[in-house]
Amino acid sequence: MRITKFGHACVRIEHEGQVVVLDPGVFTEPEAVDGATAVLVTHLHPDHLHPDNLRATDAPVFTVGQVHDQLREDAPDVAERTTTVAVGAAFDVGLPVRAVGELHNIIHPELPQPYNSGYLVTVGDQTVYHPGDALALPEVPVDLLLCPASAPWLRSEMAVEFVRGVGAPRNLAIHDRIYSETGHQFLAMQMEQLAGPRGLEWVRRGDGEDL
Repeated sequence: MRITKFGHACVRIEHEGQVVVLDPGVFTEPEAVDGATAVLVTHLHPDHLHPDNLRATDAPVFTVGQVHDQLREDAPDVAERTTTVAVGAAFDVGLPVRAVGELHNIIHPELPQPYNSGYLVTVGDQTVYHPGDALALPEVPVDLLLCPASAPWLRSEMAVEFVRGVGAPRNLAIHDRIYSETGHQFLAMQMEQLAGPRGLEWVRRGDGEDL
């Protein structure tokens, strides 16, 4: 298994000839989708959904109905190879996947709350969880959590409690364009203090770096 962190919320998983790319949004390098065999999109915000990046591959796209509808308007060529994933559905993209959760975390009560599905991806004997912009607990053991590290809807307390709640031994920081480097250092110190003693490792990688 090879895990590569790309810009902001995008992660690429390679395993036995399968290349699954999650959330290659507007802050993500187009090369993230090179050779992709499937792309998963959690929700319609542009930092997760960028039609130009989806056009940079001919891989099938799997996502929630709201994103599929948006693609029919903005990128009908991509919509033709897009499959809508039902809430809680199990499906196969070359690797087994299960959708988790239904809604984006609340940003503000007066702003829309989009649909959001996180994805549990089974990679050999490992389970990787990308929650998108939600903190839905998967209720199954997870080996690697791709945890949002900064967002308009996220306090550091929420990130710490999410890491504790999921209980994955390794936690890779994603969704990291919001904080400065100083902010990320503060979060890393809090994770070391509050999650580290429980055996929960917090790591951050630069864009294009492997875990």
